[in-house]
Amino acid sequence: MNRPTIVLAEDHAHVAAQLRRLLDSAFDVVAVVAHGEALVKATARLMPDIVVADISMPGMDGLKAASELRRRQPSVGIVFVTVHDDPALARKALGIGLGYVLKASAGEELIDAVNAALAARPFVSAAMGPLDVLLAD
Repeated sequence: MNRPTIVLAEDHAHVAAQLRRLLDSAFDVVAVVAHGEALVKATARLMPDIVVADISMPGMDGLKAASELRRRQPSVGIVFVTVHDDPALARKALGIGLGYVLKASAGEELIDAVNAALAARPFVSAAMGPLDVLLAD
């Protein structure tokens, strides 16, 4: 049985390595890139099931890259992984993608977020509060 494929975008090499190890336990990480432009190119070339992207990256950030991906490949699932616990940023990200995971919670939540995205369900880190409350603000 084929495992779902992921392109990971994270600009800090040590964080990217940790996230890759975590994701590799359940999925096939087909590429790791360090900025938004590379994410758009790798996703177009590799056609992954899911993109996991940091928001803050040099050059084209994760939100801009995800918006471009949404235009080019509307079916790709997008999960953001970030240090930003700002509800307004989370609402903006969830308007583009399906998941919003805080890096501090990634070890416990990232696999669940990717699985939710594969099922076209939204996911937000528990530390951000209930999804319906977050989206209602």
